[in-house]
Amino acid sequence: MHKAVCGYEQTPIIFGGNNMLVNATEMLIKARDGHYGVPQFNINNLEWTKAVLTACEEMKSPVILGVSEGAGKYMTGFKTVAAMVDAMVDSMGITVPVALHLDHGTYEGCKACVEAGFSSIMFDGSHYSIEENVEKTKELVALAHSKGMSIEAEVGSIGGVEDGVVGNGEIADPAECAKITDLGIDFLAAGIGNIHGVYPANWKGLDFEALDRIHKATNNIPLVLHGGTGIPDDMIAKAISLGVSKININTECQLVFAEATRKYIEEGKDQQGKGFDPRKLLAPGAKAIEAKCKEKIELFGCAGKG
Repeated sequence: MHKAVCGYEQTPIIFGGNNMLVNATEMLIKARDGHYGVPQFNINNLEWTKAVLTACEEMKSPVILGVSEGAGKYMTGFKTVAAMVDAMVDSMGITVPVALHLDHGTYEGCKACVEAGFSSIMFDGSHYSIEENVEKTKELVALAHSKGMSIEAEVGSIGGVEDGVVGNGEIADPAECAKITDLGIDFLAAGIGNIHGVYPANWKGLDFEALDRIHKATNNIPLVLHGGTGIPDDMIAKAISLGVSKININTECQLVFAEATRKYIEEGKDQQGKGFDPRKLLAPGAKAIEAKCKEKIELFGCAGKG
């Protein structure tokens, strides 16, 4: 049975297949209490998923695999994604906790992921009025918890553009955050000046006073920092000290993948022997993702926590 965030007790739930895809609540409560961060690395295909899982297993870090609705569609649907991740966790012998999480989900997308076998969902109702956000979140909390899944909600839109969703980078209202938290969500994304994508040179930085107010208003719920790419290391550390337990990384992995792939082609390696074989062509990019994941795991302090 699901219990409130404070004092939460959780038994891992089996989501399809033979593997233990867990919901993210327990790992994030441990991170909150242990003052470290759990990474959410977004995935886009098999190579991406394999690279992330390889890095996390080697570093013994818990991990949340994030899937946007666009990425899910690209991979032919949420059922395909769930089946792929489930099988890969099994065949790769992964021993660390793995959650499969919908990122910035719509109301309909959340319901689809519940049916598809995900172990966690995020409902992004930040573009609705607070009343409608509360109404829809409340319904999805009941649905997710009835299936043993964790659920993340959002208040105050995250800046930038991700998967076609445009955010203005609002600072979340602590009172509205409290209203959403009181619905029984498991972790909360609250805008504190963070943005998706590459940060501009004139970015003002994270609003730590706002983060502190939100943390105090939300009963010590694990908080989520979206737009983790490009935030200075000292800001990441301070955010973790103020209650952030989950940091999302997407763009940075895309950038290193593109850079490594470009270098491979520009050096003509795709023209050497069977260098055009996709298993060889995509290998440098996958290795670059692995390295970036390990770098972030060290920064977040979650190595050895899995």
